[in-house]
Amino acid sequence: MAPSLEAVKMTKKYGSFTAVNDLNLKIEGTKCVGFLGPNGAGKTTTMKMFTGLIRATSGNALINGVDVEHDKKAALASCATLIETPEMYPSLTPKEALTMLCEIRGVPKAERNKRIDDALAQVKMQEWEKKKVGSFSKGMKQRVNVASTLLSDPEVIILDEPSTGLDPRGMSEVREIVRSLGNRLVFMSSHLLAEVQEVCQEVALIDHGKLLVYDTIENVTSRFAGSMGVVQIGFARALDLQVGTAISKIEGVTSFSRLNDKRVMVKFDPKVLTQEKLFETIANMKAGAQSLEASAGLEDAYLSLVKETL
Repeated sequence: MAPSLEAVKMTKKYGSFTAVNDLNLKIEGTKCVGFLGPNGAGKTTTMKMFTGLIRATSGNALINGVDVEHDKKAALASCATLIETPEMYPSLTPKEALTMLCEIRGVPKAERNKRIDDALAQVKMQEWEKKKVGSFSKGMKQRVNVASTLLSDPEVIILDEPSTGLDPRGMSEVREIVRSLGNRLVFMSSHLLAEVQEVCQEVALIDHGKLLVYDTIENVTSRFAGSMGVVQIGFARALDLQVGTAISKIEGVTSFSRLNDKRVMVKFDPKVLTQEKLFETIANMKAGAQSLEASAGLEDAYLSLVKETL
């Protein structure tokens, strides 16, 4: 049976405030699903209900068909979670910390060393297994945290903003790890649209506690991103102001913005201008254009669906 997560009319209220409102969401299969929404939308609350950290006011949270509230042990037996940013004892080594978790989770003693070695290898922390966690960077600690979710060989992994607070290298490392979990169902919340677009196949978007859409990223962007083409163009050298002005005046270009000195974003009307023609025109300016990347428009889809924040 394929791994699954399901919310059935799931609601969480704190007094008069409704954090999650009648949420119906069913995810099945081995894939990575991004969970998006503005601050206060209900993402972490939803994940905490799925993991039994808090109880739903009404409705049900099911993992692999088992109700978390009615049989938490059975529901979570095949699930691993990383909610918010857990801290490990700084005096422990990764090996010691993961051994303790194996004991808590009931991993058979004969299997512990292999599972720990395999988990540390997957997050590329083998050479640090006997160093004190207190000396680690935030990115290294997060890699060990992700390793902890692999110890029980789970079918379902729930990750709450796993790359938050990391530097670009740390973020890249965590994304690489998440991509390597393709034989499981991964449900990952994030504020980083580029991250979700890079590692996920589907996306669920929540706002004010309500589910706005759940679909493949391709379908969401085609339905909600509008009809404009969006590309990012990279240059070998800093872009001259006059060249930028010239690009914005190309027939069919509807919007031009600088991402940095050597990278711009261009929106255009595909009925008037193709990507090929746009790049050819810019290349003929001899400004050092060297790359063109199409944008799937997830940011535009997000902004069109999320009209305002709390």
